[in-house]
Amino acid sequence: MAASEKLAPVALFAYRRPEHLARTLESLRANPECGSTELFVFSDGAKSPADAAAVEAVRNTLRGIEGFANVQVICREVNFGLARNITQGVASILQRRDDIIVLEDDIIVSPFFLRFMNDALATYRNEPRVGSVSGYCYPVTDSVPETYFIRGADCWGWATWRDRWRYFNPDSKALAANIEARELVYAFNMDGTFDYFQMLKDHGSGKNDSWAVRWHASCFLNDLLILYPGRALARNIGYDGTGTHSAISDANFDVSLSGAPVEVGGISVEESEQARAAIKRFFAETRNQTAFAESHLSGPAQAFRRMIKSILPRRVIDQLRRVRTGA
Repeated sequence: MAASEKLAPVALFAYRRPEHLARTLESLRANPECGSTELFVFSDGAKSPADAAAVEAVRNTLRGIEGFANVQVICREVNFGLARNITQGVASILQRRDDIIVLEDDIIVSPFFLRFMNDALATYRNEPRVGSVSGYCYPVTDSVPETYFIRGADCWGWATWRDRWRYFNPDSKALAANIEARELVYAFNMDGTFDYFQMLKDHGSGKNDSWAVRWHASCFLNDLLILYPGRALARNIGYDGTGTHSAISDANFDVSLSGAPVEVGGISVEESEQARAAIKRFFAETRNQTAFAESHLSGPAQAFRRMIKSILPRRVIDQLRRVRTGA
């Protein structure tokens, strides 16, 4: 990007995972643009006394952060929960800044992440149909372009602008009703390969607290596109059961970080049919692999699964089974 361009600030959201957070910060510092980038960290308060020590360990990690142009740490006095912490944090930064790059404490990034995100934010700032930018991309096996657009939004290392964030609608019931009324359920579900719509309805009935599915639905309904890199520049490392909505089974979505930059521009501002087909195939194959694995559990393993389902609340079961909610 041009030297005169001001770099977008990074908003980092943390809760109770100091080891993950340290890896996220380390990966960010490997970006050459880090020294010219403002960092805002939102540290959520403990939900219960059992989390207090881990929250304090996170805040100890945040003391004296170096390597950034400026660092501001916002410590929540009470527990906001991930969805509220992110949506209010993003909104607060965008009251003062034109754009923002968003990370959670279980996302590590390539040394070329900040370059790509800032290049994309500058390139598409005046393209109103581009709603956001993603650093993550799905580990598809089919060939995809260097960069491509898909209708909707995503949540694992992303960026947006102040005027695009205004489309965010927190009312999941209204979003679901609008999708149904416009007969968009099939398209919203990536042509039936991933059940985003059920996730959206589950939020409306209190079964999850996903901000990401509401952001995705808001962008989808307003025909906004997200720019993806053809090679991953962000990776989720929260597959160890420590995340709010990430389970070990989400490892199907794991990626290797690109060791080379991804160039921005030179494509039409429209959804890529090639990339959409590749993602649909990936979703379908992942779903089939999961179903096959579950159907071939041993007798004791099946009995254990039934026991767990009988003990755990439905809300917890839903959270364990859902992937990519980013809630």
